[in-house]
Amino acid sequence: MLKELQKKRSDLKDISEESKEKRNTLNAEASALAAKRNDLNKKTKDLINEAQELKVLRDEINEKVSEYKNKRDETNARANDLFAKADSIRKQNNLGGPSIKALRKDIDRLEFAQQTEVLSTTKERELVGKIQQLQKQYQVKKVQLESNLELKNILDEAQKIRDEASVFHDELAEYARQAQEYHEKMIAAFKEADRTRAESDIAHREFVKAQEAADEQHKIFINAQKEIRDLDKEIFKLKKKDKDGKSRVVKSELQKDAKSIFEKFKGGAKLTTEDLMTLQRSGLV
Repeated sequence: MLKELQKKRSDLKDISEESKEKRNTLNAEASALAAKRNDLNKKTKDLINEAQELKVLRDEINEKVSEYKNKRDETNARANDLFAKADSIRKQNNLGGPSIKALRKDIDRLEFAQQTEVLSTTKERELVGKIQQLQKQYQVKKVQLESNLELKNILDEAQKIRDEASVFHDELAEYARQAQEYHEKMIAAFKEADRTRAESDIAHREFVKAQEAADEQHKIFINAQKEIRDLDKEIFKLKKKDKDGKSRVVKSELQKDAKSIFEKFKGGAKLTTEDLMTLQRSGLV
């Protein structure tokens, strides 16, 4: 039975060492996964903070977009009112047809074509004729405008206001571009945060799995250690019992020898030193 207990103890020792090694490996894996998860959580948090900051910037710029849109629209409305007033004066004074500004623009366009394009003689003659015709209209319109100071002043003021609206529109477009840029960066940050959060969730699930497996191996280790301690107690008892039995046998044999020696001594036999030691060990002397 002692041998069986000792073999069982040896088997439990192997199980204990194996479970301890597995537990330590799994705990190391769990620690690495926890560190990875924590890094990903921090990255996710930083990305969300970055996205929120970009959202604030975008919203602030969008307020500018709204502000300059209102300025542009209000300015254009003022210019349109003046242009409507100018149209009313034209009708009253029979000053219809294209505006002097439109005529000047057409003349400049045709003159540029004449200077830069290769034209046949016929085409160039037609182009020159068209330019001359527009120049005559321009001069007539110019005289008409100069003779009607009210219309001229209104058109000049209307164009000035329209130019101002154009500046507002350019600023509006720039703010809109900036707002779109912040918006796209914000969306990218949120998407990246979603990606790192998903990776963090995977790492956390793997961490929990490794931790649970480590805990299971720890339980196996603890149970094996407890069984080993219980077996050690049983083995100790058996060894003590065996030792005590052997001691009783030895003592019984010793007492028999001592009695024999003592009988010889009473019969007058001479005792040796070994005989005396035997008597002492037996307790008879």
